[in-house]
Amino acid sequence: MAEPKAPASKDASNGIDTRLVRKLADILADTGLTEIEVEQGDLKIRVAREVTVAAPQMTYAAAPVAPPQAPAAAASAPVATTTAPAAEEPQRGEIVKSPMVGTVYLQPQPGSPSFIKVGDQVSAGQTLLIIEAMKTMNPIPAPAAGVVLQILVEDGQPVEFGEPLVIVE
Repeated sequence: MAEPKAPASKDASNGIDTRLVRKLADILADTGLTEIEVEQGDLKIRVAREVTVAAPQMTYAAAPVAPPQAPAAAASAPVATTTAPAAEEPQRGEIVKSPMVGTVYLQPQPGSPSFIKVGDQVSAGQTLLIIEAMKTMNPIPAPAAGVVLQILVEDGQPVEFGEPLVIVE
C-alpha cells in the first residue's frame, strides 16, 4: 500500500514549498554540487551555496636522516674536527643571487670575452652576467664595488629565483 503523503509545508507569503528547498539543500550537501535548479510549472527554485577554495599549502618532506654511525667511525675524532671549522667559517663577500628564473650567460655574445673573471675588480652597477628570461636579456649588476671571489654558475646554465650566481668581496 502507498503511504499517505504529508501535506507540503508552504510559506504563506509566497507559496514556496520550504520542504522542497530544504530537500534541494540536502542534495547539494550530499553530492558536493554548488547549485541546483528545479522548475515546476511556473515556479522556479534555484538553491546555491558558496564554496571557498583554500589555497594549497606547500609541504616539504624532511631531509632524510643519516643512519647512525658505527662505533668505530664515531671514535675517529679527526673526521669531526676537520669538518667543524669549515662549517663555522664565516662567508666572505656578498652573494649575488638570481632575481628570476632563466638562463645565465657570462658574456654579451657567443665568442665574446666574459663580463667578469675570478679576481676581477668590479664597480657598483657593473654588469656581472646576463639572465635570459622570456626572450629578454636582463643584465645583473654588481651590488657594490669589490673583487670577484667566485663565479658559481656556468655559461648557458638554467638558474632558479634566489640561486647564488657570483660572490663579490
